[in-house]
Amino acid sequence: MDFEILEKKLGVEFKDKNLLKHAFTHRSYLNENPELKLEHNERLEFLGDAVMELIVTEHLYKEYPEKAEGDLTNWRAALVNAKMLTSVAKELEFNDFLLLSKGESKEMGKARDYILANSFEAFLGAYYLDSGFDACDEFIKKNLLKNLAEIIRDGSYKDAKSKFQEEAQERVSITPNYKVISESGPDHEKSFVVGVYLNDELVAEGKGLSKREAESAAAELALGVKKWN
Repeated sequence: MDFEILEKKLGVEFKDKNLLKHAFTHRSYLNENPELKLEHNERLEFLGDAVMELIVTEHLYKEYPEKAEGDLTNWRAALVNAKMLTSVAKELEFNDFLLLSKGESKEMGKARDYILANSFEAFLGAYYLDSGFDACDEFIKKNLLKNLAEIIRDGSYKDAKSKFQEEAQERVSITPNYKVISESGPDHEKSFVVGVYLNDELVAEGKGLSKREAESAAAELALGVKKWN
């Protein structure tokens, strides 16, 4: 895999080339190639998620001083959710550089989308370690925050969770809460079932390849159950 092609496409240059490769190394690839001296990218994903949230939060805080916390929170959620990160990762052609097992490389659909979203976060974690906060700030503003104007214009920041919370608070004066009911599958491909509750009432259950995705699915179903949509 020639990661120099990716560097040129992104306009970045890693001092530590192994760190860049590390960001695209999926757990399944190492399970199939245990002799390789590599780590999978999950720890970088953890770091990149935190870096991304801080940069997006700081940008929203500074650029929209007149906006309330609720609006800023919803905008941030729309920018950093798995669907958006998958879209950006596809646009940057990250799919061409994923190191996956033979079996995983054949899987497409939601499973691949989830891996792509995670690879975006892992890349940010690697880029932060290699080049620092300012470089990540510039990268995120160029490739992720550019989507903010459209999010605000079309109202897509009002996701199912936001809508269900607004309706629940207005209609029954209760803030919904979410609990993981079950999880299954290997570490690299877990699936979750999450319940959304109004106090002790289980309104609906949602499934997803991440807790966030399962929560969104539960909220969407809950809007239908309550006929609030």
